[in-house]
Amino acid sequence: MTFAVETKDCTALADAELADMADIVTDGPAGFDIGLLSKQAEAWVLITQIRDVGKLVGFSFCTLERIGGTPCLLWGLASVKRNAKRDQVLKAIISAQFRRAVLAFPDEDVLIGTRFIDPGAFAAFKGLEDICPRPNHKPSGEERAWSRRLAKRFGAEGRIDDRSFIVTGDGSASGAFDYATAKPESIDGEVAAFFDPLDHDRRDVLIAFGWAMAEELASKFAP
Repeated sequence: MTFAVETKDCTALADAELADMADIVTDGPAGFDIGLLSKQAEAWVLITQIRDVGKLVGFSFCTLERIGGTPCLLWGLASVKRNAKRDQVLKAIISAQFRRAVLAFPDEDVLIGTRFIDPGAFAAFKGLEDICPRPNHKPSGEERAWSRRLAKRFGAEGRIDDRSFIVTGDGSASGAFDYATAKPESIDGEVAAFFDPLDHDRRDVLIAFGWAMAEELASKFAP
């Protein structure tokens, strides 16, 4: 299946493109609107857009940066249209951004961090190592520290529980990675349990991260 995939600087986004994004997320559970999308375009460096027969079916804001010297690919606001091709769209977004990570951080392991509101979105972490949170794992002190670092980077310093990785919302929508699987019955019950405490009216989110290993990135995504 072939999509039109484009990753470019957020500064190059046109108003018509923001309107296309708004069409995907309107009335969605994440609470995104065109005002929030415009702010994300100012806050993030890159935007990946996926089109199917000319129509936008998914997008993701992201940035490649170092936090305390560690290479990071951070996913900001993202959304995938709820249709039969959503899994392929998600894969196309991730592949495009991992290729950028290889170019930015050759021969280095890269931390992938984002905010989730739906357990099905953990599908975006397929193939990553040392995912946090994960079932039957007690986060180490360093992993808890990473949750706090990411909360600070996402503008939620002081609002994260570094044991549950849940960020207490302030009632306004934040730039979460909005993806819902077409097969919710396939979600691991222990993964789903991470989301049980979220207050969706308050706009709580779950911070999650994992590691893309240098060898995997080089073998699958190097140009």
